[in-house]
Amino acid sequence: MADPLLSTLADPAAVQRLGKAQTPNISGVDTRAKAAEVAEEFEAMFIQEMLAPVFNQIETDGPFGGGQAEAAFRPMLLEEYARNIAEAGGIGIADSVMTEILRMQGLK
Repeated sequence: MADPLLSTLADPAAVQRLGKAQTPNISGVDTRAKAAEVAEEFEAMFIQEMLAPVFNQIETDGPFGGGQAEAAFRPMLLEEYARNIAEAGGIGIADSVMTEILRMQGLK
């Protein structure tokens, strides 16, 4: 019986979907703290999408290249980079996103 994770990692398109950030859902936001959390998630998703083209240009060939394994785990690495950048203050869009979430949800 084949392991579903291994078969997923063998499919390059599935690997790309694994690393893709999901758009945060604002339907359950009922406090400022939750709005701030969702805004930071959105900023991390945005940063990940901006970093992806940069890392896609890096070749994984060569004597010390990671080959298919590196290509498989790169999207997950980008997700972690983006999350860490957002947690460290990000690029400044989380505040604007949080303000808009609060406005849309009718919170102050």
